[in-house]
Amino acid sequence: MADNRVVQGRMVTPESLAELIEGEDVMDAESIADADRECPDCGGDVLEVGYMPSVTEFVTGWKCQDCDWAETDRE
Repeated sequence: MADNRVVQGRMVTPESLAELIEGEDVMDAESIADADRECPDCGGDVLEVGYMPSVTEFVTGWKCQDCDWAETDRE
């Protein structure tokens, strides 16, 4: 599995993808994976990343590769 992916025309690492989803810095992130879903806004491909926004929390986040859509399992 590749560590870096293209999201909205720029290369992202797992940490920077998690930061795009979270809206702020994260402590740690797992590898980026292809999510088995389409973006509900534009129909584009969705990526998944697990990350820790704090010491006591683990979140799974999803981000479209083509538009601004993102969500987490908190929502």
